[in-house]
Amino acid sequence: MKITKVGVIGIGSRGSSMLKGVLLKKPNVKVVAVCDKYFDRAERARNMVVEATGEAPLLVTANAAEVINCPEVEAVIVFTSWNCHISIAIDVMKAGKPVAMEVGGAYSLDECFELVETQEKTGVPFMMLENCCYGKAETTVLRMVRSGLFGEVVHCEGGYRHDLRNEIANGEKNRHYRLEEYKNRNCENYPTHEIGPIAKLLNINNGNRFVSLVSTASKSVGMTEYLKVKKPEMADTKFNQGDIVTTTIKCHNGETVTITLDTTLPRFYSRDFAVYGTKGMYDERTNSVFLDNGEYTKFHFNWQPQWDNMKQLEKDYLHPLWNEDGKEAISASGSHANIDHLVVDAFLDALENNLPMPIDVYDAASWMAITALSEKSIAEGSVPVE
Repeated sequence: MKITKVGVIGIGSRGSSMLKGVLLKKPNVKVVAVCDKYFDRAERARNMVVEATGEAPLLVTANAAEVINCPEVEAVIVFTSWNCHISIAIDVMKAGKPVAMEVGGAYSLDECFELVETQEKTGVPFMMLENCCYGKAETTVLRMVRSGLFGEVVHCEGGYRHDLRNEIANGEKNRHYRLEEYKNRNCENYPTHEIGPIAKLLNINNGNRFVSLVSTASKSVGMTEYLKVKKPEMADTKFNQGDIVTTTIKCHNGETVTITLDTTLPRFYSRDFAVYGTKGMYDERTNSVFLDNGEYTKFHFNWQPQWDNMKQLEKDYLHPLWNEDGKEAISASGSHANIDHLVVDAFLDALENNLPMPIDVYDAASWMAITALSEKSIAEGSVPVE
């Protein structure tokens, strides 16, 4: 077993949970450097490593180049905020070291092109850590699509529907980037959780591609109403981000995709994953499959008793990553129902075996570009954007 010596840059909420819950539980990972612009976060990360391994990593504040250029660091994982993770990943590739980068939208197409051009020029491995591509439902539905169960896929839906009002409201206290994002931008700011699995099953960048999109944003009142009650001292804060952003994407092969951002209104968590084909459909909201045959169509007008029928099909379509043998290989303490473990394992496996990255730089650029393009579409009155 090869042990990869890793440097971790960005130890905020996401970085610290990934460090403690995933990286420090992997026998094939040794964390040799930690970095955050805030000393207390970097120190907390160092203490986590010491507690888990008995060895103290290099502690770096502010200057990520110290980690990138550290001779002991063999690969870098970037968990920083949206406004700098692409530039850091570019610097890592220029230094000749493999890099895995957390998700988030891009600020411009120039960022996306620079990311791709750097990877092509250096040939250094790059992976986006889009964990939802490894979700149990997403991988099971992918196998259903590949088997032809739904016929020819025509349309897909997804969403990031997650009540983040408390996180946004406490952004200054917790030094979390979303507060400033929601005050100043209006876009589909977090597209990859939903678009990643959809892009894989639609063969985007593998014979198909996204062609254009249209984005529409609702009014912005959710955070204002929330702050009036929860943090009246912030009640006058102005937010530009629409409460609901709906983006429709057209694909080269004729499919359409609709994704929804919904993070500032009271609601339950959902990724709203749905697939519609000529022979049937899958709907995450009811965890159900509907097929064009008598067994299913007799419930056409009384579908609620069929909710959760996906479980009946899992034995035939469950991805090997999620079968019983696979479960034994995944730490039971993994976050996000183990998908964090799976996505990191995929990165490490590709590195160790010199394989193509399963979520590569072209995937990352295509998915992150949605943020910049949606911002343009909304600003210009919900016009189509190539």
